[in-house]
Amino acid sequence: MLKLRHMLAAAGFLLLAGTAYAADPFTLTSSSFKSGTMLPKKMAGDIKTNPNCVGENISPQLSWKNPPAGTVSYAIIMTDPEGRAGLGVDHWHAYGIPASVTSFAEGATGKPSDKFVGGKGTAGKEIYVGPCTPPGTTPHHYFFVLLATDLDPKALPAGLSRVDLVDKLKGHVKGTSSIVGLFKNPY
Repeated sequence: MLKLRHMLAAAGFLLLAGTAYAADPFTLTSSSFKSGTMLPKKMAGDIKTNPNCVGENISPQLSWKNPPAGTVSYAIIMTDPEGRAGLGVDHWHAYGIPASVTSFAEGATGKPSDKFVGGKGTAGKEIYVGPCTPPGTTPHHYFFVLLATDLDPKALPAGLSRVDLVDKLKGHVKGTSSIVGLFKNPY
């Protein structure tokens, strides 16, 4: 009986020793808003020539953890698929973010920085451009997608469109994480 108990204990130990435990997931979060909730009005765009831009263009705080193995740099893409009557708006995309960078403070991506390379969004800017939804519409969804890549931070030139960036990232993405903010013009 003792021999059987030892064999069962050894078998149990071997089963546990062979069990692979999943690593913590790659996650993107923000202290400025919770995914699935409204973005604060201050984060809306402030383009003076667009009456739908009713905010201060303060970019949200973003942070991430547990990057996939082999991550060398990150890219972030912010899009509004409902913008321009469903044609979509590329609000902001940044890339060449070194793997040593794991967050951006609130307001940090609304101006050029040595921590990222700016791509050209729909508004023609290479920095964060917040929501500019027309009044009287339902809330739009703003997707923030973080991509971990194996590219050197200096591999891509500034000013890429989102389409060009996605094309250049093919075969180089190690993992992704995303959050969604909503915004509705209060007027």
